[in-house]
Amino acid sequence: MSATPKDRDDAGLLDECAARSIDLLRHNATPAGVLAASPGPRAAARGYLAIFGRDAAICALGMAVSGEPALERGAARGLVTLARHQAANGQIPKFVDVERSEADFWYLGCIDATLWWLIAVAWLDRRDATRGLRAEFAARVDAALHWLACQEHQRFRLLQQNEASDWADIMPRSGFVLYTNALWYLVKTVYGVRDAAATRRNADGLFHPFGASVDEYRRARLLAHYARHRARQRDLYLSFVNFAFAGHEGDVFGNLLAVLCGVADDTTAHRILAALRRAGVDEPYPVRVVCDPILESNVLWRPYMSRHRQNYAWQYHNGGVWPFVGAFHAAALADAGLREDAARSLARVARANALGGWTFPEWLHGRTLVPAGMRGQSWNAAAFLLARHALAARGPLLRPRRRTIDAATR
Repeated sequence: MSATPKDRDDAGLLDECAARSIDLLRHNATPAGVLAASPGPRAAARGYLAIFGRDAAICALGMAVSGEPALERGAARGLVTLARHQAANGQIPKFVDVERSEADFWYLGCIDATLWWLIAVAWLDRRDATRGLRAEFAARVDAALHWLACQEHQRFRLLQQNEASDWADIMPRSGFVLYTNALWYLVKTVYGVRDAAATRRNADGLFHPFGASVDEYRRARLLAHYARHRARQRDLYLSFVNFAFAGHEGDVFGNLLAVLCGVADDTTAHRILAALRRAGVDEPYPVRVVCDPILESNVLWRPYMSRHRQNYAWQYHNGGVWPFVGAFHAAALADAGLREDAARSLARVARANALGGWTFPEWLHGRTLVPAGMRGQSWNAAAFLLARHALAARGPLLRPRRRTIDAATR
């Protein structure tokens, strides 16, 4: 089948976004790693000129497949900086202020920086064993895994966390959180951590308590009972499950990671992606990060969500459009074999990055589509390159091939 004019236009747009992404990452790179955003007075005032755990890990993945030798060589620099500031208990910091040589671990603790760091170390090592990252960081990896294991429920084999302590750090998700536990399952499979099968089984049962897969354990049954109450998005995983309440807003990133990290089987993955399409989260730009924002009248609303006037409905983590998450949307479509849909989604991500003359905005208002947050976001560029690689690759993007997972989960 010959390419249509739109297909050719999209191909040119993807090529330009890739080149612009490489330029942005070069511009934001430092000897300590890639800064979260482009340098400037506003970025400095808001603390974006630091090495963030989750940002550095995602940037490492995208840089490693960028095709740009300088970026590929420097992909691990941020991971090294984070490792040097690892806490004595094994936790990787939320960010490192390089100028002050100071690590920050957030108000209630930041759980996902450690997960992303472990994923990036293993992923880079798997792509190029000559780096020797896993060998170099063996003791630090063991300490990080031990710290995470201390946050794990000893029956559910799922991580537990406080509110506002992962990437969505002004959101009330707590207890067992989908986003966090999708990453935890991936960490378990790539490092051969025990009880990975139980983590996957309980994640599937508790975050989607509408089928027959809920564990017979009495407390699991009670959690599932409360979680089903007032459920709206029955084709998606719940964003979190806690004692007597759960998240029904439709966490897009968490559901995409459930697909990419292997929590969702093929049937579930297609059900999730179809539900997100029906919700229109990728129109006109991928993606709005929740399907139904938490309103001030909702029992889950917290006063801190109005901090900096950021997390009102359709803003920031509460329904804003995040281009870097949009790239993960494209990658999940590619992972599920929906390659044409993935290409269309990634072209829309490129258009979001191009707003204002290739400003790579942090997020857009979910209704007005006005860009907000910090410009020159490094993880927008890196996630785009990673998703473009997913379109060209054959096989899963983040998780090991199935035979490796099967060996790890026994």
